[in-house]
Amino acid sequence: MYTRFRRYALDGVFTRALQQIQAQADTAGDIDWLVQIDSTIVRAHQHAAATGRKGGGTGRTNRTITPSADPEAD
Repeated sequence: MYTRFRRYALDGVFTRALQQIQAQADTAGDIDWLVQIDSTIVRAHQHAAATGRKGGGTGRTNRTITPSADPEAD
């Protein structure tokens, strides 16, 4: 089943079917082609990107995590 689906997708069968359905619906007046583009800009606070550490600060440390002697206590 997946092989057939993949073959149809690569051959453009689904794209052509969608285009035909859209053309028929557009001809019948069933589609409203109103397009809206939102130009909202999202900004982070100036301190959001800084780590406050010298050397770039990726937030990672070179600490080695070792299990405790008593796993029940963890």
